[in-house]
Amino acid sequence: MIIDHPNAKDAVKAKVSQSQGIDKPNREVTATIGLFFIRVSHENRYLNLVFLDEAVIFVKSGRGGDGAATFRKEKHVPRGGPNGGDGGRGGDVIFVADANLNTLIEFHYKTHYEAENGEDGGPDNKDGRDGKSVILKVPVGTIIKDKNTGEVLADLTSPGQTFCAVRGGRGGRGNKHFVTSVRQAPTFAEKGEPAQERVLLLELKLLADVGLVGLPNAGKSTLIRSVSAAKPKVADYPFTTLVPTLGIVRVGEESFVMADLPGLIEGASAGKGLGDRFLRHIERTRVIVHVVECLPMDSSDPLQNYKTVLKELENYSHALTELPSVIALSKCDLLTDERAREELVKRFSETGKPVYLISAVTGEGIDKFLHALVEILRKHPRTYESPQEIVLKPKDQEEVWRIEKIGDVFHVKGEKVERLVAMTPLDNAEALERLHRTLTKMGVIEALKKAGAKEMDTVIIGKAEFHFTEDE
Repeated sequence: MIIDHPNAKDAVKAKVSQSQGIDKPNREVTATIGLFFIRVSHENRYLNLVFLDEAVIFVKSGRGGDGAATFRKEKHVPRGGPNGGDGGRGGDVIFVADANLNTLIEFHYKTHYEAENGEDGGPDNKDGRDGKSVILKVPVGTIIKDKNTGEVLADLTSPGQTFCAVRGGRGGRGNKHFVTSVRQAPTFAEKGEPAQERVLLLELKLLADVGLVGLPNAGKSTLIRSVSAAKPKVADYPFTTLVPTLGIVRVGEESFVMADLPGLIEGASAGKGLGDRFLRHIERTRVIVHVVECLPMDSSDPLQNYKTVLKELENYSHALTELPSVIALSKCDLLTDERAREELVKRFSETGKPVYLISAVTGEGIDKFLHALVEILRKHPRTYESPQEIVLKPKDQEEVWRIEKIGDVFHVKGEKVERLVAMTPLDNAEALERLHRTLTKMGVIEALKKAGAKEMDTVIIGKAEFHFTEDE
């Protein structure tokens, strides 16, 4: 935890104070905690959270409603048949990519999301109401991973893209669906399908058009302040920028998004300094701007400073070195000797990259530099896919279920067979007979016999425990 105010502890409690309506003295507290800034004004009572690019959340869909086992009871209908309605479907948890968002801060305060369960079915063929889904808006560029396995489930790179992280359970069928020639009045109905749940890791990779990279205190923040409405903190010491800052830059009738990223140091790709955590935000920029001081405060060589940052980008991902890039020699107002300027530009021109002398303070070279960026962006437009739902690849269905023997207990494992048992009302004899017949048709009973199961041995399927028998 980094604290830049003696009363930062109050800032952490500020949100609680606001919700309780506690009056505080008229003062302002600023604290930096983890990856985000908190600024609290007790007079204006506002909470301004700037940036968060990772979040871990729990999501759970709604379970399906149970089907109904009811019968017609109208007067003058002596042979009233089954009329149980179906249960409603449970709600989903759906992510939607929103171009108006650029942080995952909302998921810092709320980390648990559950969709609504489906309603149970009723008599007179009345179906239960479907449960409401939960819609979670995330910034474009959000990657959704399974926290436990590390598997990438979805990469939302286009505005409007959607991804269903957990699907609601389907509703159980009412007893009217189980009428057969030999079973005219079934006394059971299906239970609703269980809910799905997952622990997810959300990672954000900003979709800025232009990314500013360089050593700490190279002048990146001053540059973005001068060309956009962004107001990052600026100071004459390294690591002023602790989180990425986005700004919209307008050049004539065109505009683009510029990102000021925390300063890189040698070894950043291996975890040193702040840059390693934010290097991923450079991957999706269309143009990289290397901001290099003309006259470094530590008297280091500007060209070597550029090479240091370039090496860190390459170590992190070779693909970064293949992106279009330009070199902005910042603070050129401090370099007054014309010959020295020419010599510096000549040295950097040998890199093969376009070189621009700029001063964010005086404005020198800024217009030419920005127009050059616009031209590069025109040649490398960002293409968005049309909004669509990202669907998980179907699981391998070759092994529908499997049997494991642990001690004297036989475990039958498999999504399909476990769902079948979960949706069966095990307290109903008719339903148990139907379950046994279905397991026999699937080959489960025979497979248990081959695995060594004998009469009255314990068999576990999902959360249910049975005694093995070959008879229904």
